Amino acid sequence: MQIVRFTSPLTGTDAVGVDDGEQVVELAGITSVGELLRLSSDELRERCTSADGTRHPSGSVPLLPPVDGRMEVWAAGVTYRRSREARVLESERAADVYELVYEAERPELFFKSVAWKVAGHGGRIAVRTDSEIDVPEPELGLVLNASGEIVGYTVVDDVSSRTIEGVNPLYLPQAKIYLGGCAVGPAIRPAWEVADPYALDISLSIARAGETVWDGKASTSQLNRRLDDLAGYLYRADVFPDGAVLATGTCLVPDLPFTLHDGDTVTIGIGEIGTLSTTVVRGVPDLG
Repeated sequence: MQIVRFTSPLTGTDAVGVDDGEQVVELAGITSVGELLRLSSDELRERCTSADGTRHPSGSVPLLPPVDGRMEVWAAGVTYRRSREARVLESERAADVYELVYEAERPELFFKSVAWKVAGHGGRIAVRTDSEIDVPEPELGLVLNASGEIVGYTVVDDVSSRTIEGVNPLYLPQAKIYLGGCAVGPAIRPAWEVADPYALDISLSIARAGETVWDGKASTSQLNRRLDDLAGYLYRADVFPDGAVLATGTCLVPDLPFTLHDGDTVTIGIGEIGTLSTTVVRGVPDLG
């Protein structure tokens, strides 16, 4: 089962439903993912498993990013050894901060995007024109309800400027938070259907002019943090009335000096969760 946000072919408005691979069944009375995430984990599961709204053939509805309204996307950094190594290599003056946070009790958490700026499957991600080296960062995303419970998982691309962050860690917001810097999708896999989130294969493939120019594979088994611990720190001193998505860090980072180019296709796959594919543009993407 997948929880999907899509455009209803009947009304032309946003809708939320569940996709079993054969048909999408709308969740009657639920008009947004944020509204669904106001429910407890048990209530959300009941609503999804008893869905009885309008039906559409799977693949016949245009999917939208599974974030909306007041939802926010946050991210965790330096949660895999590979990420720690990459940050140390790219940092010009403050490599030790990445070494320290990898072992620290408190994780690195940072704001990534508001819902309306998030790109979805088939959408466009962007690299900044004031950066020379920019990369995708494939990450398992935790879908958290208003109470901070992990109710689902999704795929997140935490697009990053290695050039800007490498100069000074205080530039991280500029390296991470901009229009086109975040993609989420294609859907939400309910947590109750994923037996072991610490045993999921992750793949990243980057195609340029029809040829693969970089690819790699890893696993969430390499994660240096507990998922519930990351969620707990995010909710420790904040509230998310319509829930949130928390990206859990990357373990696939192309070696320097690899960078994304305009027109590249980035494909991220996470076993049991889904595949997110986007196209790269350089500069501010056209929202139309």
